[in-house]
Amino acid sequence: MMSNTRSLGSLVCGATLAASALFSVQTGALAQSVEEVYRGKTISMVVSSSPGGGYDALSRAVARHMGKHMPGNPTVVVRNMPGAGGIVATSFINKVAPRDGLTIAGVQNNTPFEPLFGTKEADYDPTKMTWLGSPSVETGLLIVWHSSPIMTLADAQKMEMTAGASGANSTPSFYARLLNELLGTKIKVIAGFPGQNEAYLAMERGELDSYGVTFWSSLTSTKPQWLPEKKIRILVQYGPEKETDLPDVPFGPDLIKNEADRLLMEAAYAPLAAGRPFVAPPALPADRTAALRKAMMDTFKDPDFLAEAAKQQLQVDKPRSGEQIQAQIKRVYEMPASVSERLRKIAQNF
Repeated sequence: MMSNTRSLGSLVCGATLAASALFSVQTGALAQSVEEVYRGKTISMVVSSSPGGGYDALSRAVARHMGKHMPGNPTVVVRNMPGAGGIVATSFINKVAPRDGLTIAGVQNNTPFEPLFGTKEADYDPTKMTWLGSPSVETGLLIVWHSSPIMTLADAQKMEMTAGASGANSTPSFYARLLNELLGTKIKVIAGFPGQNEAYLAMERGELDSYGVTFWSSLTSTKPQWLPEKKIRILVQYGPEKETDLPDVPFGPDLIKNEADRLLMEAAYAPLAAGRPFVAPPALPADRTAALRKAMMDTFKDPDFLAEAAKQQLQVDKPRSGEQIQAQIKRVYEMPASVSERLRKIAQNF
């Protein structure tokens, strides 16, 4: 019995010493300056899409310039992790990635709001993740081909118009149903198009009036001649702010007077306000969060980065800070339950 007691005492003592040593190591690590943490290290930037797309191009441009704005000048290396519309990479950042500030991600702007839309695979809490910033915001447009009899938004509220989309639950379908719900348009979604380009071709052939949603950044980069050549008309724009290049196009949020509808539109365009966001895991040390956020915003102002973005026709002209994105996400998740219920009905085509 005495021997067992001494043995137990030795174990307790040993465990205490081990815990003390571990605490000392952790304390030493936390005591490192941010520059010491990052000097000679590599930041892994996960991209939630396949190589070659817009998100990939933007993330690689950011990676090429961000390191010089970080304390310690680490190297930033990109690796692609596509899947489930960005949910795979976002879930990885939330659950698997080390919380040491050496792993970040560029994700699609739908991912912070998929839990709100009721997407089962999105089993993460975006309000607890560390949002770093975005180089831009998106502006959604409802456009019609020039040969369509629909000339104005008022016409679209009286006459049925056809709009292409890939599927019934795709982003173009969602925003078409949103406009029907909030602005009284009569958009009939024609699903089955592989993508935007195929729907645009159908518009040019006179087979469609519109595409479910066109983003200003996409229009100016893929079809820059359409507006000056008057190939299309823009009936309404919507998003976090009015596009300055479209002063005469009605702004959706200004047309909504009902408070419940206004909140619904704000929640629905929250992904547009997130732009093309970058994010890090939850619970990062505050000094590393601050360094990553500052480096991200400094990168967005870097003349070399801006020149590269212009050459690739990447929209980087309306940066939003990590704090702004974090606050926007928090605000949307704190809206009344009735808002999320309506969102889910529109998103899931009930």
